[in-house]
Amino acid sequence: MADASAQTNVVTLKRALGTPSLVLLGLVYMVPLTIFTTYGIVTEITGGRLPLAYTVTLVAMLFTARSYGRMARAYPTAGSAYTYSRGAFGGTAGFLTGWALMLDYLLLPMINYLVIGIYLQAAFPAVPAWVFIVGSVVLVTALNIFGIVTVARANYLIIGAQAVFIVVFVILAVVGLSGSGQVDLLAPFVGDGSAGGVGPLLSGAAILCLSFLGFDAVSTFAEEARESKRVVPRAIMQTTFIAGALFIGLAYISYLVLPTTSFADVDSAAVEVMMQAGGTFLAAFFTAAYVAGSLGSALTSQAAVSRIIYAMGRDGVLPRRFFGRLSARWQSPVAGIAMTSAVGLLALVLDLGTVASLISFGALAAFSLVNLAVAKHYFVDLKERSGGAVMNNLVIPGIGFAITVWLWTSLSGAALVVGLVWVALGALWIAVVTGGFRRPVPQLEGLD
Repeated sequence: MADASAQTNVVTLKRALGTPSLVLLGLVYMVPLTIFTTYGIVTEITGGRLPLAYTVTLVAMLFTARSYGRMARAYPTAGSAYTYSRGAFGGTAGFLTGWALMLDYLLLPMINYLVIGIYLQAAFPAVPAWVFIVGSVVLVTALNIFGIVTVARANYLIIGAQAVFIVVFVILAVVGLSGSGQVDLLAPFVGDGSAGGVGPLLSGAAILCLSFLGFDAVSTFAEEARESKRVVPRAIMQTTFIAGALFIGLAYISYLVLPTTSFADVDSAAVEVMMQAGGTFLAAFFTAAYVAGSLGSALTSQAAVSRIIYAMGRDGVLPRRFFGRLSARWQSPVAGIAMTSAVGLLALVLDLGTVASLISFGALAAFSLVNLAVAKHYFVDLKERSGGAVMNNLVIPGIGFAITVWLWTSLSGAALVVGLVWVALGALWIAVVTGGFRRPVPQLEGLD
């Protein structure tokens, strides 16, 4: 009876999310307006071919999104790439994958806090940026502690505000273009010739791959999804397709509105686009919608990383008594949320460029391992090799792996060095936990 009672009182994540909620979580995490974060930079690099660069990136990401969906069916639990890599290659590989992925997830909320501080201080110069940063951290932390349903409900409001802005922007842009005389509809795909050839296009696509991180975030909510084996893979692909279409469409219209690769400030080129399309009104509306989107991204990314930390704590590779427990009242991983909030406060002392240069490493490392995990799990372990299985279980994930490795090699030298140091620290930690790899890495019960 005691055992039965103990099992009854175990706190678990609440299965409350369907496909629409998961897609919204992914879209809010990605921030539909994130195109304007790197708009000037990539437009300049590609010689005006931003929509084409986004098309290349979308195709590349679909391979990896498909791999995430297949592994979500095999391992419908929290943990994302950490869980998939662990199931396919063992505890050490799983831990190092999760450790690399945490570099990305831990820093992404911080970038959002930085952007919020920058934009709101510009709008309200009398208020220091740190006030907006601390306020955002407190708000995001509270919403995440209250539980995943609260996060999902807040996302409806945030994605709604961005949707309204996108509609207004498109209408004003079309109206303006219709009265501006002849418009070159192919210009966003051919550019202005300032940076021709495939090289600049691929360099731009490598930067843009991080715009698609939302499909990875969707997989971290597997234990909070209804019918997760069916719902999560579907939500991953839908999130990738919808976001890709939004990015390509917004990039296309933006370049038609302002067909140039020369900006007064390449980092804030989006403001020039908005001024051209709708004047001061649209520029102010853009700032409000962009800040709301950044808040939503911080909200969802903190929720995602807290669940990865929870999965690793539950396994015992992080201190289980602290990170491997859920709040009995809120059914949320409070310790992981608190840790992410503490890291987010580093936005008070770090600059945007420093943080941004480190994010790509963890994401691309995880993407690579998930593609390999599909081949290992289905082709090697389950021996599904007949007919189309070779294409599904070896060729397609192999292409996804090759693409992500190529993108990985496109990172800056500094990002690679810092990322490798981070992984080395993770390897040192797991060596300590396992007594110099003499003991097995702690295993989540039921994952075998």
